[in-house]
Amino acid sequence: MENKGQYYAAVDLGSNSFHMVVVHVVNGNVQIVNKIKQKVRLAAGLDAESNLDQASMERGWQCLETFSERLQDIPTSNIRIVATATLRLANNANQFIEKAESILGHKLNVISGEEEARQIYLGVAYTSANQGNMLVVDIGGASTEVVIGNDMHPIHLTSLDMGCVTFMDRFFSDGALTKENFAKAKAYASELISDVEDAFLCFDWHHCLGASGTPQAITEILVARGISDAIRLDYLYTLEKECIEAGHIDNLRLNGLAETRRTIFPSGLAILISLFSCLHIRTMNISGGALREGLIYGMLDSVTENDRQQQTLNITMSRYHIDKSHAGLVKSVAIDLCRKLCQQSQVCHLDTEAILGAAAVLHEIGLHIEYKKYHQHGAYILDHIDMPGFNRLQRMAIRDLVRQHRTPIETEVLTPYHDDIKPMLQGLLRILRLAVVLCIRRNNNELPTLDLTIEDTHWQLSFPRGWLKSHPLIRAELMNEVWLQHRVGWQLELNEA
Repeated sequence: MENKGQYYAAVDLGSNSFHMVVVHVVNGNVQIVNKIKQKVRLAAGLDAESNLDQASMERGWQCLETFSERLQDIPTSNIRIVATATLRLANNANQFIEKAESILGHKLNVISGEEEARQIYLGVAYTSANQGNMLVVDIGGASTEVVIGNDMHPIHLTSLDMGCVTFMDRFFSDGALTKENFAKAKAYASELISDVEDAFLCFDWHHCLGASGTPQAITEILVARGISDAIRLDYLYTLEKECIEAGHIDNLRLNGLAETRRTIFPSGLAILISLFSCLHIRTMNISGGALREGLIYGMLDSVTENDRQQQTLNITMSRYHIDKSHAGLVKSVAIDLCRKLCQQSQVCHLDTEAILGAAAVLHEIGLHIEYKKYHQHGAYILDHIDMPGFNRLQRMAIRDLVRQHRTPIETEVLTPYHDDIKPMLQGLLRILRLAVVLCIRRNNNELPTLDLTIEDTHWQLSFPRGWLKSHPLIRAELMNEVWLQHRVGWQLELNEA
């Protein structure tokens, strides 16, 4: 009998937006089937006495009317509905909650700041696998959650009473974008962060991830500017300068910034600058999930595979009918050469093998469409599918390695990347191209033990004596690769010991 799976839903009544996500789970595979988001700006309705005005409550109830119809088709036990900072703060929260529960037909839980931080961390961890300690930041409408954790385990967390809606009302209420307004907003944010910063600075973390909201908006602006990179403090200062030059929120036009986010962007930016400065954040990537995903995965006891990256690769290889045996062979050769690269140079990062391994097993994904331009088709597919376990920068790198793994090399593909990671990607591209050529016979029995010697861009690949002569096809393909790499200034020498 066909396993039809089950549906689960999580509803997050945030201070800026209300969100609902619905997933379908079959045989342990989690597939998002619905995502609904509405800007309610509930926090904007809080008056000086912390009471919600009628207009903001009406906006919230109208949104929940649209959510309620979708929830009717999902078992009650598979639904979680939570509210966050604004309903924690509002004196008349019960008035809103009573009608909200009537509309939804389900219990609504107002969770603490600490529980919100914990759920956010779980959502990020499930969807953005990383090695080592991880710092997670989520700037909401009325609160900001900061968590340090390792794998699925939050270690230290806090929730701060600052958000993009409340800061907008406090520091940018007249719409003026001035140096003074930004200074006041950053100073107040830094004051709040100072109470907890020592507890976070005592931990070492290898990755910092931002969960949706302001970090997502900034990443979209960077992409619109042709920048393939993580968020960095100098980018934030550039955006602050552009906001101040605009002078007023009505004049703020940043390519890539959604119109629905424009009014709260400066306040979120001020908070993020303070977080970067106080917590000594060097780079921040975008996570694949947040509170909603944490709620969903918390209900899924059946999802037991902890390696989200490998789970994603397994599902993707099956979905696009990739030859798993050949993919594994290319990956094995590529990883072996990669470790030789890392031993001889300083270009490798913590996620080097994760990026290369994924590109290696997915390099033939475009064959699902047709052979002639399968590398381009593969890049297109990877640009448009969800890849839980990989952050946005990792996904872009995997896509561009797949796009360039065959045919003449176009080095301009790597131009948008930051100088910190460009040498690594260049090295991984050269390795992937070599691995694909070496595995052209799709037969593991034919591959020898290889030695790779690296001196800057001069690489020497050494084979056992007589091996190349006895494998004329691979030799011809390698000689062509020597020429293609030479054309872009990369020297590749073939040697038989």
